[in-house]
Amino acid sequence: MRFSKMHGLGNDFVVLDARTRPLALDAAAIRALADRHTGVGCDQLLTIEPARDPSCAFRYGIWNADGSPSGQCGNGVRCVAAWLHRAGALELGETVRLESPSGPVDVRLLGPLEVAVDMGEPVFAPARIPFLAEAEADRYPIAVAGGELVIGAVSMGNPHAVVVVDDPEAAGIDALGPALSTHPRFPQGANAGFVRRLDRNHLRLRVHERGSGWTLACGTGACAAMAVLRRRGEVEAGVAVTLPGGTLHIDWPGPGHPLWMTGPAAFVFEGDWPHAA
Repeated sequence: MRFSKMHGLGNDFVVLDARTRPLALDAAAIRALADRHTGVGCDQLLTIEPARDPSCAFRYGIWNADGSPSGQCGNGVRCVAAWLHRAGALELGETVRLESPSGPVDVRLLGPLEVAVDMGEPVFAPARIPFLAEAEADRYPIAVAGGELVIGAVSMGNPHAVVVVDDPEAAGIDALGPALSTHPRFPQGANAGFVRRLDRNHLRLRVHERGSGWTLACGTGACAAMAVLRRRGEVEAGVAVTLPGGTLHIDWPGPGHPLWMTGPAAFVFEGDWPHAA
């Protein structure tokens, strides 16, 4: 089974071409591929498939390192776009609609390895995230790990909890990330983002992803952090979000408009995986 290893700011992927034949990989096979000691190693597995939606050019599937499915991956869709360009299916400057597990997204190839993505409008309604709350709010107090945090909750095609902190690398956050990702008020789990607002145009962020753990970058996490703070009136319509692996640019005028994410994609190596059909 031929694969490409790619990454977006260090958030790394195994990309499989399933355009001409389906790949029946179970959770155990995905975990084997994702294992960093005995497999290829990745945060997520991506498959590129024929579109089911006639308005889309291709479909992509997303699976976390533990074998669980994911609804969206911002760094992943940029890698999919770069992969399709290298395969001759996407031209520079072209805008193409791709089908994600959570719905269509438009991608624009700005350069061979630079991609802008229409991530859709952030969803704050608790039932649609999903997040257990009596009413929609900008801030939710939540009991975590024996203490209480104030979070923002939003979906960017997958659920996010966003916490404003003084230092995303501070002691104690290593334990808070997994606890918040698996909190019972998020029935499907959540990506937990810890964000510091440097100024109205610049954020620093660290994300614990459900099913994958701490990552060098999380594209939907960067979108979620910007959306939560933009809704509170704390940032401008365009911000730079610096993650451990690098910086993404997020643009969102506000409600009624789509949010755009711009950032790089990179190829690492190609290979053959002999342990799956």
